Amino acid sequence: MILAIDTSTAACSAALFDSDGQCIAHRDEVIGRGHSERLVPMLDELLDGRQADGILVGVGPGSFTGIRVGIAAAQGLAIAWNCELSGMSSLALLAAGDSGDGDVAAAVDGGHGELFVQQFDARLRPTTDMFNLPPDEAADCIGAELVIGPGAGALVDARGSGRAVEALPSARNALRLPEELRSFPPRPVYARAPDARARSAA
Repeated sequence: MILAIDTSTAACSAALFDSDGQCIAHRDEVIGRGHSERLVPMLDELLDGRQADGILVGVGPGSFTGIRVGIAAAQGLAIAWNCELSGMSSLALLAAGDSGDGDVAAAVDGGHGELFVQQFDARLRPTTDMFNLPPDEAADCIGAELVIGPGAGALVDARGSGRAVEALPSARNALRLPEELRSFPPRPVYARAPDARARSAA
């Protein structure tokens, strides 16, 4: 079995897949900032005593705190189960929520009035780099008609065209991602330095 986890946005999402890659259980909750309190109980409910042979965890970009919580939980389980742990693109996971057959862009709030954005083709392979830009600049980089994610409205408004779908990533789409987008090191992916910084030694 494979356990997939993503906590890169306001959603806390987890899914369990059987050996054939079928999703046999999943949980998706919009919890805002409460990932650290909710994720472990959610995983207990989802697993119901079962143990996975591998773990996929969303590595961002997205919420600095949420990403760290998800990776820490995944690392703890991987140690306890002695199983493989890999990171997956949270933007690709978001794009995987669309069932269309054309290009799709994922857009997530990046803080400071900026967006994390990236465009994918129908097979969820990236067609642009990942950008962290103000909406008006992001609009110049993203051409997909469909934009999905919590930042979709801001991007479509800035561009003046397209269709925005306000949605959050779901771990039940994890195995739709191409192998290269779910084979990352289990470390956070940040498009800019986090706001929280270690205090310098006196």
